[in-house]
Amino acid sequence: MNTDLIDKMNRLGASRTPFFFMIDYKGEAGEVTPLDALDQTSVKFDFNGVSNGTSKQEPLDVVLNASPASLASFSKAFTVVRDGLLYGDSFLTNLTMKSPITLSVDLERLYHGVQAKYRLFVANRFLCFSPEKFVEIRGQKISSFPMKGTIDATIPHAEEIIMNDEKERSEHFTIVDLIRNDLSSVADHVRVKKFRYVDRVKTQNGALLQVSSHIEGELPEDYHAHLGDIFNKLLPAGSITGAPKKKTCEIIAEAEPSERGFYTGVAGVYDGAHLDSMVMIRFIAQEEDRYFFHSGGGVTAMSDMEGEYDELIKKIYVPIY
Repeated sequence: MNTDLIDKMNRLGASRTPFFFMIDYKGEAGEVTPLDALDQTSVKFDFNGVSNGTSKQEPLDVVLNASPASLASFSKAFTVVRDGLLYGDSFLTNLTMKSPITLSVDLERLYHGVQAKYRLFVANRFLCFSPEKFVEIRGQKISSFPMKGTIDATIPHAEEIIMNDEKERSEHFTIVDLIRNDLSSVADHVRVKKFRYVDRVKTQNGALLQVSSHIEGELPEDYHAHLGDIFNKLLPAGSITGAPKKKTCEIIAEAEPSERGFYTGVAGVYDGAHLDSMVMIRFIAQEEDRYFFHSGGGVTAMSDMEGEYDELIKKIYVPIY
């Protein structure tokens, strides 16, 4: 992780100065800014009800047309990932791609119309509307909520299907174990408080069910002065890389045809006492006058290429009222 970002998070945490932060997937670029210095015209956020005064919610009709990444390009990337899995270099790899889309509204207006626990708009760069918390720190407790497993809620017995699916169960076990190990690098007494529970998300194409778990540990008393060090040890997020993390990240770099940038990075806010953050999934990037939707999912040795491609397409959605 960029040493300037680490140092600034440590310094602001030590002085209990509230700040906003966002860090890209590779930990190379980002922003750490005191809340009273944040430009509200270019950065708007609402993180689980905590905003920089720019948050409002309004009903919105949105037309999203996607031209998904081709099956041929996905197949090429999937083959690289599958080979890594068969060689034993990875047990689970999160494979993502970007797809060109068109929108009937601009990203700033869409920011006010999407429904998500975490919303972040950065002018001329991206919009993220993530359902996934990264870590939350309250008191000395640090918690993470990895999300793995998605299914169309309209399918009969959808919750029973997703909870009993062997591939999905294996994928979730792997990520929970990885996140538990990650938290153990910064916290003591790490445990899984709640394993595999289901949330419902409304999209413009109908509802989805998503499966998460809750993992918790205890930080030392002086953690405020080491917030940057904590994030340096935890990033990149295990739920959007895989296991083992280091080798899996190398497979991702070989397989994916484009850089992730801030997609699958993290963003959050520290209020001087508590910290909350998200994994930047459900992500629309702006490149000049074009929009690209980043999506993907976890691949295991049991994965079917067509099924994973279908999941990538299904995750191209906006959660509206």
